[in-house]
Amino acid sequence: MPDAQVADYIICAARTADTAKPEDGITLIIVDADAPGLTIKPLVTVAGDKQCEVVFDNVKVSADSVLGEVNKGWAYVEKVLQRANVARCAEMVGMAQQALKLTLDYAKERTAFGHPIGAFQSIQHRCADMLIDVDGSKFATYQAAWKINEGMPAAKEVAAAKAWVSQACRRVMNSAHQVHGAIGFSEDHILHFYTKRARAYEFSFGGADYQLEKLAEQYR
Repeated sequence: MPDAQVADYIICAARTADTAKPEDGITLIIVDADAPGLTIKPLVTVAGDKQCEVVFDNVKVSADSVLGEVNKGWAYVEKVLQRANVARCAEMVGMAQQALKLTLDYAKERTAFGHPIGAFQSIQHRCADMLIDVDGSKFATYQAAWKINEGMPAAKEVAAAKAWVSQACRRVMNSAHQVHGAIGFSEDHILHFYTKRARAYEFSFGGADYQLEKLAEQYR
């Protein structure tokens, strides 16, 4: 769970009924972070972000702790996940755009055989592909965000955006490292930070494979 170490309360999605559909029988419960039996353990992550393991051991809650309707919680979770995925896409787009800028600047400054490496066609093609991925990711994210903002059904657009941005951001980071060479893997350069965060964010709230499956369900 992100940033649980500074949370005052934790919203827990708990199964409160056995149902035929897995999405039914889910209830949202607000739990005090200092409740007896609740343990929060910070985790060391590749991305260097603040993730925690939250363990519930016989934690007791009252009926007043229920958020929304009993057994109807998944509908709320889905709405939150849609917004969270779009926000995550926006973060990844920002990192990809910055990686592209760093790569373009490096290609202009780094020389080989008496010329900036950006003069070589192979480098130009990589940078062009990176630009296409960045702009495509922006469009997909804007489209999903607009649909949500307008109160329109956005399941297709959100799944498509998260699937595309996840894959595109990975391609952008791979190309950025190829152009930068060894310096891109050094902790003295910020590119490694963007790459680690992008890979972690790729799988948050459902990775590309999961999103593609969700997208396919919309057309059945």
